[in-house]
Amino acid sequence: MIYAASNPEDELQHVQHHHRFVEGIKYTGWKKERVVAEFWDGKIVLVLPRDPSYAIRKVEDVQELVDNELGFQQVVPKYPNKTKTLLFISDEKKVVGCLIAEPIKQAFRVLSEPTGPETPSSKECQRAWQCSDVPEPAVCGISRIWVFRLKRRKRIARRLKRRKRIARRLVDTLRNCFMFGCFLSTNEIAFSDPTPDGKLFATKYCNTPNFLVYNFNH
Repeated sequence: MIYAASNPEDELQHVQHHHRFVEGIKYTGWKKERVVAEFWDGKIVLVLPRDPSYAIRKVEDVQELVDNELGFQQVVPKYPNKTKTLLFISDEKKVVGCLIAEPIKQAFRVLSEPTGPETPSSKECQRAWQCSDVPEPAVCGISRIWVFRLKRRKRIARRLKRRKRIARRLVDTLRNCFMFGCFLSTNEIAFSDPTPDGKLFATKYCNTPNFLVYNFNH
């Protein structure tokens, strides 16, 4: 974050910004929260566009943090009234994961990359890949998926070694609750222009490097 160290207001904003990145976003809960999955280490709450304003504000706070960390350019959903936001709430009452999904009708499959020796420059260009120009039917688009950085891969305590990945549980839950009475297959979900970490996750989750994407940058 760029700020003026001599400006008290900038200093305060920097402290708040730093605190959110280091400590995460607190979750105090609300009445009639929509819990769609529970685990020994937390729960997943579903927030819909027409939920009370306090729930929407929490989603907006989380989304701001997510977009800043992912470097996500704001994209207006095609169906803003049909988006679904999943928040993973830890047992410490903090938002440690977020998934935002929207309905889609088609997606494109990522093409396999040519194999070869890996170089530092190739790692930097992981986000540039090719997709098929043949659309395939799809139902659910994952606009954003994010896990609080101190929870990613880093094993802070012994119990985290036994913990299933938060991102995987978010997607599993999404597939179960996106359409009533239907569990979506991995061929019915698509990812929106994932980051290199997101691409790695999608490859492992879908058990193929040829997963579906939408809203990708050509």
